[in-house]
Amino acid sequence: MSEEQSRDSIEVDVVIIGAGPAGLATAIRLKSEAQKQNKDINVVILEKGSEVGAHILSGAVIDPIGLDNLLPNWRDMEPPVMDEVVDDRFYVLGPAGRLRIPNFLLPRLMSNHKCYATSLSNVVKWLGSIAQSMGIDIYPGFPAAEIIYENDIIKGVVTGDFGISKDGNKKDSYMPGMEIRAKYTILAEGARGHLTKQIIKKYNLDKDSDFQKYGIGIKELWEVPTDKHKPGLVQHTMGWPLDSKTGGGSFMYHFDKNLVSIGFVVHLNYSNPNLSPFEEMQRFKTHPSIKEFLEGGKRISYGARVINEGGYQSVPRLTFPGGLLVGCAAGFVNVPRIKGSHNAIMSGILAADEMIKKFVSGQTEEELVEYQESYDKSSIAKELSKVKNVKPLWSRFGTFIGIALGGLDMWLRDVGINIPITLSHKKPDHESTIHIDNAKVIEYPKPDGVITFDRLSSVYLSSTNHEEDQPIHLNVMDSTLQLKSEYQEYGGPSANYCPAGVYEWIKDENETRLQINAQNCVHCKTCDIKDPNQNINWQVPEGSGGPNYSNM
Repeated sequence: MSEEQSRDSIEVDVVIIGAGPAGLATAIRLKSEAQKQNKDINVVILEKGSEVGAHILSGAVIDPIGLDNLLPNWRDMEPPVMDEVVDDRFYVLGPAGRLRIPNFLLPRLMSNHKCYATSLSNVVKWLGSIAQSMGIDIYPGFPAAEIIYENDIIKGVVTGDFGISKDGNKKDSYMPGMEIRAKYTILAEGARGHLTKQIIKKYNLDKDSDFQKYGIGIKELWEVPTDKHKPGLVQHTMGWPLDSKTGGGSFMYHFDKNLVSIGFVVHLNYSNPNLSPFEEMQRFKTHPSIKEFLEGGKRISYGARVINEGGYQSVPRLTFPGGLLVGCAAGFVNVPRIKGSHNAIMSGILAADEMIKKFVSGQTEEELVEYQESYDKSSIAKELSKVKNVKPLWSRFGTFIGIALGGLDMWLRDVGINIPITLSHKKPDHESTIHIDNAKVIEYPKPDGVITFDRLSSVYLSSTNHEEDQPIHLNVMDSTLQLKSEYQEYGGPSANYCPAGVYEWIKDENETRLQINAQNCVHCKTCDIKDPNQNINWQVPEGSGGPNYSNM
């Protein structure tokens, strides 16, 4: 009997890959609508993290529109601590000073008032408990590793095998993955999902859309002295320490009891292979406007994650035979607002509302094209359309001129003047890196262990862990190409762009080789996106490997 034949298999109505805001919203809405219709729909969610919320990382300032539509009485359902925004600030930083942009100059869409500062991982845990109370089955620690195809239609997924050694042999603990067969497979993996990228390619879902663009967000959670904590303070910056040609910015959110989320985002279309987003984040914290809040405090958590930044013109087709894309798998982040969770929840609602119609009518064999039509008319598409030119203008004209032009574009659309122009992103992020001989050397200061830190002590705070004796989930497809191109032509940028110290170029008398410290991986996916040759393929590791974020 073959391994495929020996797998256990279960049949469900819907399998959802990823227990994030989009996946949980899809499940909760679908189950709720099914109950109204007296319809019994079996929904299963597979989550690669060790628990619901373990791999969730965001700012987060949440626009409540998603929760208001999903759970109208959510405020009475004992949600995690959420501090309403009472002070909304935006600064342009220089090396030692700052310039505040008055709120009245910012487009209305940029306002954070009536939003909430909180921990998205805690919100997801709360949503997970609601889903389970409704009879939705959630399986943490079970990554979806493969797609099941029948006649070019997706019929479900296969979970990852357990008990495979580094050299590919079956250990005594070996257990084959299980087939989860379903009428609909919902991909809610987040940005640059392992299965999502395969399905987008197979079904050519991006043939009519632009390149997807990304940024890397690096976040720390601090506990600060009471006299420095300002509940409801939301602060964003752009400028220093990045030069005007490198896109990015920061956030700082005060919430709960003396907690401060501080993060730094670097757009991955940066050109200098010597640039390190992690080190830029550490340098940023030394600015007087930031350091004043952190002095006397303690860093208690750390993490990193890529962010979809392509926006409206980069959203692929959302439906395919047998399934749908929801949330960041499709790229619904509003880049200027640095917000996506509300759109993720709204997309789950849209998907569920169209699915329930198919279940009621008994037409689940048809591709759910109505979901695409629903999105095209939705608040998600309208919101993303208003900011669609901000990222391309920023990339073409630099931070200051580009942001000014983008702001003007947003203002005009905000007041109803629709400019019939959609700018292209021109090229994917991995093509932006320049040859090492043309790159400026960047000298980063050593960490002081008080405000600034090194990578390894940071990864420790993410509680990242992987089973040591398992196949490396970071697949370098051609090691010769990696040495010849990534190292010799580009200077080994993997050692710089990775925020977890996974990649090291080791030189000795006989050879230069790439060492991969896969146990450090925080699943940010930057390597999968930024490698100049697209020669690194991020795959799901065994079981519940990866970070275990708390309060992030």
